[in-house]
This record gives sequence, structure tokens and C-alpha cells, in this order.
Amino acid sequence: QVQLVESGGGSVQAGGSLRLSCAASGSIFSINLMGWYRQAPGKQRELVASITSGGTTSYADSVKGRFTISRDNAKNTVYLQMNLLKPDDTAVYSCNADVELIGRMTSDVYWGQGTQVTVSS
Repeated sequence: QVQLVESGGGSVQAGGSLRLSCAASGSIFSINLMGWYRQAPGKQRELVASITSGGTTSYADSVKGRFTISRDNAKNTVYLQMNLLKPDDTAVYSCNADVELIGRMTSDVYWGQGTQVTVSS
């Protein structure tokens, strides 16, 4: 009923930038919290950044000052601008969204398929 499609991943050298996008589509009434997670090989998935429908943001300490999360509520899209990338940022990045469906009284969390970000030194 809801699809999240990510784009913008790729390979970049250390110090470079990438911008990830995640667009939600389907029978969406509203979207509450949206977030970006990442998982590197052999490591647990971690929350990178999140943003409420009102624009309040939160970041992992490891990305503060380098990454910026934003959203366009009219487009049901969340973005992650990543600057000053480091090899440690290499991971599969996935977005998620807490979505209220049309005609439903509760919300559910949906996930994108993930996009690879590789940072070389």
C-alpha cells in the first residue's frame, strides 16, 4: 500500500558529497516521523537522522555538522545531504516513514529498499 523509493547513492572519494532522496507513494493520509538508517557490513543498523512532520531534526553524533536531513511534505519526500564524507560512512542507507493510510486510524512504519553509499579514501 505504501512504497518508499530511494535514490542518490553511489561512490565518492573522502571529502565529497552525496544527496539521497526517498519518495513515498501510495494511499497516504499523512506521514509522521521520517528517518534515514545505515548498515555497514558486519555492523548493526544505526539511525543516522530523523525529522518530524513539523521539521524537528535529530542526528547521530557521528554525522552532526556533516549531514542534513530535510523533507518536502507536499511531495512525501525526505532528503539526506551528506557532506565531508568519510570512509566510515560507507554503508547501505535506508529510509523509513511512519505513515497514516487513508481511512485508517493507526500508522505503520514502512522501509525503502536501501541504496549503497561507498566512500573511498
